[in-house]
Amino acid sequence: MAGSTKLLAVVIALSWVSNMQQFVQGKPQAVLGKPQVPCFFIFGDSVADPGNNNKLPTLAKVNYKPYGIDFPAGPTGRFCNGRNIVDILAELLGFENYIPAFASANGTDILQGVNYASGAAGIRKESGKQLGARISMGEQLKNHRTTVSRIIDIFGKKSLAKNQLNQCLYSVGMGSNDYINNYFMPQYYTTSQKYTLEEYADVLIKQYTRQILKLHQYGARKVALVGLGLIGCTPDAIKTYGTNGSACVDIMNNASQIFNGKLVSLVDELNTNLTDSQFIYINTYGMGSGDATLAGFKVLDAGCCEADEVGQCVPDLTPCQNRSEYVFWDSFHPTEAGNLISASRTYTASEPSDTYPMDMSQLAELQINPQVNEI
Repeated sequence: MAGSTKLLAVVIALSWVSNMQQFVQGKPQAVLGKPQVPCFFIFGDSVADPGNNNKLPTLAKVNYKPYGIDFPAGPTGRFCNGRNIVDILAELLGFENYIPAFASANGTDILQGVNYASGAAGIRKESGKQLGARISMGEQLKNHRTTVSRIIDIFGKKSLAKNQLNQCLYSVGMGSNDYINNYFMPQYYTTSQKYTLEEYADVLIKQYTRQILKLHQYGARKVALVGLGLIGCTPDAIKTYGTNGSACVDIMNNASQIFNGKLVSLVDELNTNLTDSQFIYINTYGMGSGDATLAGFKVLDAGCCEADEVGQCVPDLTPCQNRSEYVFWDSFHPTEAGNLISASRTYTASEPSDTYPMDMSQLAELQINPQVNEI
C-alpha cells in the first residue's frame, strides 16, 4: 500500500493538520462579512458542479442520497458528501453564501458571482457525451456572456459593470474529462487514434487558450487556472484499466503531467501578453504527490459509497461512517475532508509549488488597473 498513498488529491504535513480542525468543524478561516473580492465566477466540471446538471438528461448528476449527506441542504447536485472545493474557497474568500449555480441564479444574486460548472464537461464539446447532456467550457462561456449582460442591465452602464467584473475572481478547472471521458475511452472517441498524448495536449491547450481569451474579453482580469490531478489514481481508473504493478494508471497520470506543463506555459504567456491581468496556476497534481496517511486518511483506493456502473454512488445506500478517513467519496471525486485540504492549499499555498506565481489569497487582494475595455 505504500505506493498507493499517491492517491490523495491533496496532501499536507502532520504539523499542519492541527490548523485544519476549524475546517473539519465547518468553520472557514476568513471572517465572513465583507468578501475579499466583489464576486467569484467558477467554470469547471463535476469537481465544482453545485447542481447545474440536475435537470439535464444525463447520467452525470447526483441530486440524490447519499450525496450531500454532510451538506446542510442535503443532496443538491454536488458530487460529494459535503462541500466541494469551490464552496470552501468561497468561505475562505469571505462570502456569506455559496456561489449560486447558473441554473438557479436570478436577480441580484448574480452580483456575487455565478458557478457554471457541469459534471462530465470538458474543453472539447464532445467530451462526456456518452453520459448524456453536459455544459462544455464553450457553453459555460456563453452562459457567462448572458450573466455579463444581466450585470450590465443591473448597473445601468457598461463602465460600472466592467469595473465590477475586473475586480472579481475567476476559477477555471477544465481538462480532466477530455482525458477520462474522451481520450481514454476509445470505444466512444477517436482522439487516441488521431493524436499522441503530446499532440492531444497541444490541441487541448490551443482550444483552451481561445476560451480563456474569450473570458478575458468578458472582463476577467484575476484568473486561477486549475491543473489536472492524478487522474490515474482514482478508484475507477485503477479498476477499469489496471496498474501493471504500479500504484496507479501511469499513462493517465503522464497525460496530466503533459497537459499541466503546457498549462504553466500558457499562464506565463498570458501574463506576458495581457499586462492588465493576472493569471495563476493551481498545481493539483503536485499537491497530490505525497503521503496521504500524514493527513489522517486510511482508505486511499476505494470510495466511501458503493458505486454504480458509471462510478457514482448507488442511490439511497448507506455510505461509510468514517468519511474523514477516506480520500474518495465515490469512484472519482474527493470527500469533503479531501476538499478541505485542497481548497486551503489553493487559497494559501503551504508549499511553494502549490500555486504559481502566487496563491489565490494573493490573487484576490491584487489591485487590477485594466487598460482595455472589451465588454
